[in-house]
Amino acid sequence: MNSGRLVLGAIFLALAGTAAWLLMADGAATERGRGPRAVSVVTTPATQRTFTDIVEALGTANARESVTLTSRVSDTVREVHFSDGDIVKAGQVLVVLEDIEEKAQLQEAEANLREAERSFRRIENLVKQGNASSAALDTERRRLDEARFRVDASAARLADQRIKAPFDGLLGLRQISEGTLITPNTPITTIDAIDTIKLDFSVPERFIATLKPGQDVEAKVSAYPDRLFKGVVTTIDSRVDPVTRSVIVRAEIPNEDHALRPGLLMRVEVINRSWQAIGVPEESVVPTGGKTFVFVVKDGEAERREVTLGLRRPGYVEVTRGLEAGERVVTEGTMRLGRMGMKVIDMAADKAAGDAS
Repeated sequence: MNSGRLVLGAIFLALAGTAAWLLMADGAATERGRGPRAVSVVTTPATQRTFTDIVEALGTANARESVTLTSRVSDTVREVHFSDGDIVKAGQVLVVLEDIEEKAQLQEAEANLREAERSFRRIENLVKQGNASSAALDTERRRLDEARFRVDASAARLADQRIKAPFDGLLGLRQISEGTLITPNTPITTIDAIDTIKLDFSVPERFIATLKPGQDVEAKVSAYPDRLFKGVVTTIDSRVDPVTRSVIVRAEIPNEDHALRPGLLMRVEVINRSWQAIGVPEESVVPTGGKTFVFVVKDGEAERREVTLGLRRPGYVEVTRGLEAGERVVTEGTMRLGRMGMKVIDMAADKAAGDAS
């Protein structure tokens, strides 16, 4: 029994000694100024950013000009002067139809015109000599005019045998071959002027008051996920669709490299207005009890500060009140900070200092 009491007493004395030593060590550490342990955090400065008020929509790309080429007459194709996907100029001959009959009719009309001109000059001389009446001269003048009109009509019919590009553009797939009998309903190919793309998109009627020609637009397509296409609003439709309660807006986007093609679905953002404001990363904002806070680090201490937020954008948020540009806010480690000021170690600042040295 006595030996058991001695063992318990020894254990008690050992524990008491250890506790006393720990208290003395903690007091000594406090006296040396180390205080509570500092919390490691990562900070970033609040910076001035450009914020934009935008209207988002989906739109369809259209060519500046677009037609399906057809013939005005029914005839057989003699020559084809284009290939799939050619870039052509306005007036360039693309297809020639059989024109032997039209050429013969033009030659006949020109011969009749020359004969009418000679007859008119002969009667005109006779009238001057008093050997013919003015009525005979009027008859010859009418015949001369008719001959000229027939020449013009024959030349027009011959011109219809040549199908030309109506404007500069990009051709689509060829639909005919030499020897094909075509009619006015036969599609030959398509031609699209795509140096400028017309982008039509629907916007809810509540945004009409904020839209006007000249506003900047930014658009993206899935075919080029990393490319941003910029343009301007050119017009707003005069009518609101009573079913969808939306209005069609048209913008023009430069497309010199022909990357965009008609029919592409585009995600559009209309930039309504832009302004400069203080922005911080989203992860630095701590919502608590219906309010929003950030932790501002100054002189090695983190201060919880209430802020007023404005516009949110992916990755960052606008701060309209409570923060100045240049102040460093905690982005990592906010959950380890309390309401009152705490000692912190800014890992971002330490890393920057190390890189600089």
